[in-house]
Amino acid sequence: MRVIERDEVAKRLTFEVCIPIVRQAMIDFSDGTTRQLLRSIIPLGNGHLFGIMPGALGEHAAFGAKLVSVYPENFSMGRQSHQGLVVLFEPATGEPVCIVHAGEITAIRTAAASAVATHALARPDASRLAILGYGEQAAAHARALLQVRTLEAVRVWGRSPQRASEFCRRMSAELGIPFSVAADVKEAVSDADIICTVTSAREPILQGSWVQAGTHLNVVGSSIAGPVEVDNDLVVRSRFIADSREGVLRQGAEFLRAKAAGLIGDAHVVAEIGEVLAGRIAGRRSRADITVYKSLGHVVQDLASAWALFKS
Repeated sequence: MRVIERDEVAKRLTFEVCIPIVRQAMIDFSDGTTRQLLRSIIPLGNGHLFGIMPGALGEHAAFGAKLVSVYPENFSMGRQSHQGLVVLFEPATGEPVCIVHAGEITAIRTAAASAVATHALARPDASRLAILGYGEQAAAHARALLQVRTLEAVRVWGRSPQRASEFCRRMSAELGIPFSVAADVKEAVSDADIICTVTSAREPILQGSWVQAGTHLNVVGSSIAGPVEVDNDLVVRSRFIADSREGVLRQGAEFLRAKAAGLIGDAHVVAEIGEVLAGRIAGRRSRADITVYKSLGHVVQDLASAWALFKS
């Protein structure tokens, strides 16, 4: 059995490689080509989670599962918050053939999925990015979005101004564009064309009244029912697009909170991103639309990325 470790994933699964893989995976998902169950999540206490995500890339295609733990405090210790394995099975014989480092695949494919959504939903001239958070996904999102938009400046907010400042210095040197620290969330998003929320917030940090018309948002930080990053007003005002409709209706915290308040119904999820990519449902309809891509993460993204590494 082949083992693909973290360093190999990081070296070979570049955003140039991963973004097209994720794009096609989400089209296939919304077409019904893939097979998958809603992921199972086991709370472990102290904010720790264990997730089991099984799926198949098609009826006669590779299949497997991601087994992943989530330990948010790992970031402060220099470790990935997501740890685990992607296990691949060969479709012809059913043999397990490969184990891939799940933490690195998750880091890359999550940002790649936001880049896919941003390419489809953000205004073509969007150039000002706001990132809420300064962790691993904040860096990955900055790198990935540069593949789909020409960014002139990035504004960053985080709970620790010192860490946010260190993040900005590091990313500005790496990417060659100005990163600056915002004093608060309202300032961070005040002139943003694109907003990425990649925090571990339990309660809303972003209010809809702070978001200008025409903005695109990737809402990424909360991947289970419960913790929310944005308020009900923003959900209500937005053209709300999911990676998985079923996933959002069951586990999309921001959507579920607005629904529980009686402000929206299930039809507020206007499309899956795969339906937009395939041209079946319009994404952005006007320059004034506020578009939200709610990212929960999906196993077909992991399996497609892992299988591409295994076969190449």
